[in-house]
Amino acid sequence: MRRGKSTIVVTVRRCLERLLRESAANTMMIVAGGLLPLLALIGGSIDVGRAYLAETRLQQACDAGVLAARKRLGSQAVLDGGIPAEVERAAQRFFGVNYQDGAFGSENRAFRIALDDQFSVNGSAQVDVPTTIMSIFGQDSVDLSVACTARLNFSNLDIMMVLDVTGSMRHTNAGDSAPRIDVMKAVIRDFHRQLESSKSPTSRVRYGFVPYASNVSVAHLLKDEWVTTRWTYQSREQMPSTRTYERNWRYVSGTRSSWTPQSSYAATYYPPGTAPEESLDSASATSSGTYRCEQPLPRNTVNSRDRLLGTAQYPFAGPTSGTQIVQTYRRTRTGDSFRHSLNNGVCTVEKQIETDFVEDFDRVTEPHFAWRYAPIEYDVANWRTEGTNCIEERKTTRITDYSSVDLAANLDLDIHTVPTADNPNTQWRPMYPRHVYARAFDQWGYGSWKVAPTVSSSTYAQVGYWWMSGCPAPARKLAQMDQGALDSYLATLSPAGATYHDIGMIWGGRLLSPRGLFAAENADLAGNPTSRHLIFLTDGQTEPYDMAYGSYGLEPLDRRRWQPGGPMTLAQTVEARFGVACNEVKKMNTTVWVIAFGTELNAAMTQCAGAGHYFEADSAESLNQAFSTIAESMGELRLSR
Repeated sequence: MRRGKSTIVVTVRRCLERLLRESAANTMMIVAGGLLPLLALIGGSIDVGRAYLAETRLQQACDAGVLAARKRLGSQAVLDGGIPAEVERAAQRFFGVNYQDGAFGSENRAFRIALDDQFSVNGSAQVDVPTTIMSIFGQDSVDLSVACTARLNFSNLDIMMVLDVTGSMRHTNAGDSAPRIDVMKAVIRDFHRQLESSKSPTSRVRYGFVPYASNVSVAHLLKDEWVTTRWTYQSREQMPSTRTYERNWRYVSGTRSSWTPQSSYAATYYPPGTAPEESLDSASATSSGTYRCEQPLPRNTVNSRDRLLGTAQYPFAGPTSGTQIVQTYRRTRTGDSFRHSLNNGVCTVEKQIETDFVEDFDRVTEPHFAWRYAPIEYDVANWRTEGTNCIEERKTTRITDYSSVDLAANLDLDIHTVPTADNPNTQWRPMYPRHVYARAFDQWGYGSWKVAPTVSSSTYAQVGYWWMSGCPAPARKLAQMDQGALDSYLATLSPAGATYHDIGMIWGGRLLSPRGLFAAENADLAGNPTSRHLIFLTDGQTEPYDMAYGSYGLEPLDRRRWQPGGPMTLAQTVEARFGVACNEVKKMNTTVWVIAFGTELNAAMTQCAGAGHYFEADSAESLNQAFSTIAESMGELRLSR
């Protein structure tokens, strides 16, 4: 509502009206005529000056409002293109603090904000400032309006995203409608759009990716001389062998009694998992425990004699073809034999008597297929076409003191040193799942680890093809990316494998290093330093498997960084090496961000990131907020008009 004119204005106007009606006051009219321009000049100066002050304050308030909105907004608005209510409230609050209602006698204050296609926050503010002297001449107010824009600008950025793509990423968080991996992809797309729309024309923003599980897929990024051409795997080779067995038993003469009970006693019971390892013929194992007949048997008195009757040879088709030799024998036995029988926890001693008992039989010897399971060296010069694109790490040791790690002895944790050609200690080794066998586990996972070489006709498990050994999508070096390139890359990510955080951090650092494998590509632009960031996102705790074939081989057999029964578990070893790798990344002036998505952060993660640089996100909304905070930290908030 417009306020009434001041008393001064009303009085001046009445005086001028009387002068105009008074015919004897010509002199006064002349004076009055000169007074009007003077009043207009003075009044205009006063009103214009006040309007100028009001406009200046209004512009400051508008700027404060959009700056507050853009800072509060981060990147979250790109999900739906709108301004969230809390952002609107922040903008109005900062505007109101800087231009209070009624300031300079103003009326009809208004402030509005909107988000444009470039994710800038545009604002407009209006106010009416009433006049004093100028209202005499019919100008009751001065209408003021200003515009303001705040944008988040980015200078040169290198952003490496180390992404957990293990099997649990197919799960959906409570309250979300899509699996974690799809939510992650959507948030990364929005994060990319935010940065691309806000960067200046002369700045460079590059993105790199290291998907990780029990390994990383990086061989395509390596030069030939960075990879060894010969390497040793826990493998197998065919052995020349024969087998001998007896068949075609035929009765000739003499007597053999049936087995008759002699005595009995209670079997020895062992709870599950406590029975001695040595085997007995008289033992019965169940889910409730093991019973064993452990008392010694009476001494056997049997005298056995074999006599060769003849030999024949036949072609043998195999597998493993050759010659089969059949020898016919006659066996004569006389004496007493003893054995145990076990039934319902009771051991019974049984006896058999043989008197000049004669049988004929055939003893057969033939070629037999057998494997020697052992560490075996292979020529892997064709790794680019034969391998999986995942790698085994270079030289390392079983570290005992993680507070002082010798990188020269543990090149796997050195993220800068370039390999030396023909020096296998410095080179990486290609993964060959087809060469690797878990000695001595069968295809169903039953068995035990045997470090020593073993000869067997059994086929041991090729665990390199099991789910926990999966090779993830190929990593991507730092490069500028448009939306199409990003979409194409994210489409390659699929969840599989177990969670080994250390290998992800190691290779994230290698691909980001300005003085390592890709120093020429990662160098700062002339006169423009690069801000480097590593975003580490995981949805799970460290979860290694001893049966996994990964970047350190088959760990219970290769024992390069860990051995069973050592002072640390495999999980503790992975986390300790993750911490070393993280520190190496931070030493090159890189900001590390850690996000736990659908899980809790552990101490290794929080110590790696440091205060203010780690997040726990349990939904799409909170994950987007984490990336929003990161984007805000990377950028510089600026006004543009």
